[in-house]
Amino acid sequence: MRETNKSVPAKSSSLLKQAMSVNRKPFPWVKAFCAGVASALPVIIGLLFGNFEYGLIAGMGGFSYLYVFNIPYAQSAKKLFFVVLGMTLVSALGTLAAPYPLATAILMGIIGATAIFIFGALRITGPSAIFFVLVFAMTTGMPVNPELAPIRAGLVFLGGTLSWIIAMIGWLFNPHGPETGVVKRVYLELAAFVDSVGTEKFNESKNQVMSVLKESEETLAAGYIPWRKTDLFNRLYVLNDHANKIFLYILENFSEKHSKLPPELGQTIREITISLDNRDKCKRVCKKILQPEVMNENVATLFIKIYDADAIMNEPTSNVNKVIRISKPSLKMIFGEAFDKNSIVFISALRFCVVTIIAAIIAAIIAAIIAYQLNLARSYWVPLSCVAVMSGSTIVTTYHRAIQRGFGTIVGILIASFILATQPYGYIIALLILLLTFITELFIVKNYGLAALFFTPNALLMAESTSQGSFSFSYFASARLIDVLIGSVIGLIGVWFVGRRSASSRLPHLVTKTIRSQAQFLLLLFSDHGVGFKVEENSEIKKMQSNVITLKTLYTTAAGEIPVNQKALDYYWPVIFSVERLGYLLESCSKVEKRPILSEEKLAQILYVCETTANAAGRKQSPSIKNVPEIESFPSIQNEIIRLQKSLQMINRKM
Repeated sequence: MRETNKSVPAKSSSLLKQAMSVNRKPFPWVKAFCAGVASALPVIIGLLFGNFEYGLIAGMGGFSYLYVFNIPYAQSAKKLFFVVLGMTLVSALGTLAAPYPLATAILMGIIGATAIFIFGALRITGPSAIFFVLVFAMTTGMPVNPELAPIRAGLVFLGGTLSWIIAMIGWLFNPHGPETGVVKRVYLELAAFVDSVGTEKFNESKNQVMSVLKESEETLAAGYIPWRKTDLFNRLYVLNDHANKIFLYILENFSEKHSKLPPELGQTIREITISLDNRDKCKRVCKKILQPEVMNENVATLFIKIYDADAIMNEPTSNVNKVIRISKPSLKMIFGEAFDKNSIVFISALRFCVVTIIAAIIAAIIAAIIAYQLNLARSYWVPLSCVAVMSGSTIVTTYHRAIQRGFGTIVGILIASFILATQPYGYIIALLILLLTFITELFIVKNYGLAALFFTPNALLMAESTSQGSFSFSYFASARLIDVLIGSVIGLIGVWFVGRRSASSRLPHLVTKTIRSQAQFLLLLFSDHGVGFKVEENSEIKKMQSNVITLKTLYTTAAGEIPVNQKALDYYWPVIFSVERLGYLLESCSKVEKRPILSEEKLAQILYVCETTANAAGRKQSPSIKNVPEIESFPSIQNEIIRLQKSLQMINRKM
């Protein structure tokens, strides 16, 4: 139980202190510069063709580049393409709905909820709904002219296409950069794991390897193109698969031993990462691999497996003859699971929709009240602030966003007010957009509040630069500040009432569901029904994978609730931890062609153990430790099921 206690999330000491903390992630210089170019270049092109307003509209399509992350280019190309289509669609809808405030409010909620649902279900990294809602809101704030919907949508599409091209330029120089990076991390973690055998860091390192192996598998699956199989991708796939075999061999043969492994093992594995770094074979430096003079049979076998990994990277292409089997859940299954009433993704999207619509309606009322005084207020800043606050993955991060946006917006509005008071025009605005976007992307990885200092004036500059006539500096600053504060408060209230205990209350059901899906997959693996089945086409493994992923997401969300249900978190953490490891072991076992076929009596006993464990976890009861039959060649699966029972029993004794 020592390994699980270390991973229990710590209680927060201060929301304000956490919100204002700055993390140590490196500045993304290249991405930040490209983001600035993607936003400013359409404006410059518009100026060159003598139509500044069209350039600004096309610049909104440049927001598509903000959805670029370090993922395989094959996945990034598809993701950005649909982002561009989404930006185009919402710009058309914003233009058409501008004359109708109620329709605008409803559409804003639907657009935000749809983006939240899709990004959550597919587990896509990125700013989710915020920029879709921003583009929609900005088009509703333009001069009302529904006939211009095709032109505005076309301009946004052109700006987004330019962003897509900028994002894909890296493919020409390093087409498999993200895949290479994650496989390199696998071998570095594997080397650390080898070094940890026989030490107190063994369990911690084991969990790190499992995590990065899962990440690499997902990355390679995302980068897989059936009709384009390159030599490098094939090698990376085989290397990753071989790393998985090495890891399982160590688990099966060295988990219970207290003596360290020869240090030459870890050194040899690290040499493989050097080969991955240097993609030009002619420049590789082949170093003599040392090995101890005396070693037992298990260590010698491990050395051979590591040598095989080095051979995969250095042997001719003809010798790398591996059939790639990519297993990914279908979109139908993914969205089907996400539509479940217990899915936190569905709940979050529904909450987002309702709260955003309420915020938009309130904003419309505010705008109507002050419309007779000055023709300046753009009501969409209220729901937009609401959306920005609710974009936090948990309630804690939602409160962090509110604090960060509050401080960032106050200063950001003052910056925007000073900039707009000088009435910039033309290339000055393009330069400011480039600079502000660049700085925003630099600081977004550090702290959202720091990014808001520059994102706020950037968005205001693009939205207000086409306004006609002069305006009062003091009114502009106060109006925007009030809008943002109102939107933030609405977002916080909505999250508090709708979702404060929605995640923790659903943990028992999903834990039970996940363990049962693992039992069903285990039955398939070790019965005669599993002989010759294809992993990539099997629905049982996809269902189990989906349940494990959903369970981890749900637990993370529950850990960020206010007030946090610490009792539930303490209870379920070791259970979820063990369930995740069991899922990994079952997935790895499915890739082994020769598996033992257990007798009906053994399978019945294993299924009985899993069912009683699932019921105990769902009801927070303490199960009696039942005998788990031996699984030949796969003792780690048997041990993990036993460990799951013991985890439940030990926790219930403490409670």
